[in-house]
Amino acid sequence: MEGKIVCPVDRTLNLINKKWMVQIIRDMFFGKKHFKEFKEDKPDLSNKVLSNCLKELEKNGLIEKQVLNISPITTEYYLTEYGKSLNKIIYELAMFTLQNDKDHSYSDETRDALKESFKETLEIDD
Repeated sequence: MEGKIVCPVDRTLNLINKKWMVQIIRDMFFGKKHFKEFKEDKPDLSNKVLSNCLKELEKNGLIEKQVLNISPITTEYYLTEYGKSLNKIIYELAMFTLQNDKDHSYSDETRDALKESFKETLEIDD
C-alpha cells in the first residue's frame, strides 16, 4: 500500500523554508560566495543564523562548501547543479514583484533592467 503523498510544493519549501535561505541562494546566483558577502546588504542577518542556513543548504544538497588552503584559510560556497535548478523559482519570485508593482517602486527603466539582469544571471530562456 502506498504511503501518504507529500505535495511537491511542500517538499520544495521544506528545502528553502527558513528566513534568509532564498536570499542566500539568490546571492549565490549573483556571484556571492564568501560568508561576509552574504551579510553585506542584510544587517539583520546574524552570523549564527547565516551559519545555520549555509549548513542546512549544504545538508539539503543545494550548495557545497569549499575550504581553500590559503592564508588565511578561506571558505567559499557554491550552488550545486541541484541548487542551480532553483533558477526559475528565483526568477518567478522577482517577476511577480516587478509585474505587480502596485506602489510603483520601480520606474519602467529600472523594471526592464532588473528583468534583464535576472533573466541573464539566472539563465532563463524565453
